Amino acid sequence: MTLYRHILAAIDLTDEADAVLKKAKSLAQQNGATLMIAHAIEPLALAYGSDIPLELSTLQEEISNHAKKRIKTLAESVQVEDAAQHIVYGRPDKEVHRLAAELNVDLVVVGSHGRHGLALILGSTSTSILHGATCDVLAIRVGHS
Repeated sequence: MTLYRHILAAIDLTDEADAVLKKAKSLAQQNGATLMIAHAIEPLALAYGSDIPLELSTLQEEISNHAKKRIKTLAESVQVEDAAQHIVYGRPDKEVHRLAAELNVDLVVVGSHGRHGLALILGSTSTSILHGATCDVLAIRVGHS
């Protein structure tokens, strides 16, 4: 009996994403599960407001192109096919919740920096994903000394 059948690794584009993906890949192999990757790009207008006096569309396009290249490289490192790579636009927590429901995910794997103090009060993406999830969430400790 497998514990998980559909695993979604929700990653950022940092070097720490490799560690999250390796753990997710290992869990997928142990469970005979399908591994999918998701990265959410927060629209600049949403993140910074529409009062910024510069052309955001060019910058947003550059961010999207960079994300596509980075996700492809990361996906290749864990043998995740193109159809299982998802780049979405919006608030990361909301988009991961939507994708998890849409893809029938039973485990979301995220990286967590284990923040404390003010950073914990303000929250983090991994915390937001955990609190709204309708499936299991596994936080992989990354970036610790």
